[in-house]
Amino acid sequence: MAVWDDLVGQDRVMEQLSAAARDADVFVTAAASASGEAPPSGGSMTHAWLFTGPPGSGRATAARAFAAALQCVSPDRAVGGIPGCGFCEGCHTTLVGTHADVEIVRTDQLSIGVKETRDLVRRAQLSPAGGRWQVIVLEDADRLTEGAGNVLLKAVEEPAPRTVWLLCAPSLEDVLPTIRSRCRLLTLRTPPVAAVADLLARRDGIEPELAARVARATQGHIGRARRLATDERARARRAAVLKLPLRVDDVGGCLKAAQELIDAAAEDAKQVAEEVDAKETEELRAALGAAAGTGSRLPRGTAGAMKELQDRQKRRSTRTQRDSLDLALVDLTGFYRDVLAMQLGSRVEVANTDMQDALERIARASGPERTLRRIEAIIDCRRALDRNVAPLLAVEAMTMALRAG
Repeated sequence: MAVWDDLVGQDRVMEQLSAAARDADVFVTAAASASGEAPPSGGSMTHAWLFTGPPGSGRATAARAFAAALQCVSPDRAVGGIPGCGFCEGCHTTLVGTHADVEIVRTDQLSIGVKETRDLVRRAQLSPAGGRWQVIVLEDADRLTEGAGNVLLKAVEEPAPRTVWLLCAPSLEDVLPTIRSRCRLLTLRTPPVAAVADLLARRDGIEPELAARVARATQGHIGRARRLATDERARARRAAVLKLPLRVDDVGGCLKAAQELIDAAAEDAKQVAEEVDAKETEELRAALGAAAGTGSRLPRGTAGAMKELQDRQKRRSTRTQRDSLDLALVDLTGFYRDVLAMQLGSRVEVANTDMQDALERIARASGPERTLRRIEAIIDCRRALDRNVAPLLAVEAMTMALRAG
């Protein structure tokens, strides 16, 4: 399997990255880096890339595939083959996250700070230990604080000869202008629903009918489609969210629905914490010298490390809760988008086919103008949450607006 196989519906991007990988191969083969010069910036290959695209488009997948292609050591390269075979040691270790010269950075926190970024920049100055390039994949470049972005800027402006930065963000506006101006931009699109369904069936073994249903429900969002297909609880939570429009007929119903949305997001965060926090805590206790499973006291002077872990876990819980709530709002927007399509007689395929009766009921009871106001109320709620408005207040205001329409 080539490294590009999971890059769904992105033929133009794949062609650009394949050409860059071939140019990079020539650059390394010619040992141009021995003279200390930076990777060429006039051709297909350059030292800094910015992958943008809507959620679910596969930004991180494209970046990891390109990183693997840059580290490909397949003999086929010598006879004009495209780097990125998917089988050689360079490709395999990159894709599974164990390559010594590929650092894949993703965060479960609300932001990436200066300290973490300085550590990355220090690593980026090193020569490759055994691979062809030192590759830094920053999957959440949009979460860099302003200070962290300024730290990164210096490294992108003056790159080490054999270092390549691969930054991922939803849009250009999510990255500092000074950074994006020094990167080559690749814009990914939302992949076709049929292509996502095919990927789920082929790669993950999902039953084709279920794969098609979840791909349509998420409108081509690969990660969300896979989660819906493999997690029954996720499907149940989504079904509960899509029933909300039928429950906002009065003030009491609005307030109750808002509280239930908040509670569901908190439960999602709690589930993640139960799966991860206990393991992290026990591993840290063992590393600090406490006897495993005994509840014994930590050695003197190590309490600070444990508190730092607990603080990080709290921040992760906050982000998980916020992301879960935002996902519910995206699903709700999709519901009203289907309503609007019905009201306008559009030929656009309905995403929520399992809610056909509810969609028709809402569509008959209101007009397109009211539906648009409801969609705007959901968008306003998402914006309020981005501004750190108290979640319950923001969601209550939204549900009341959905009722008034």
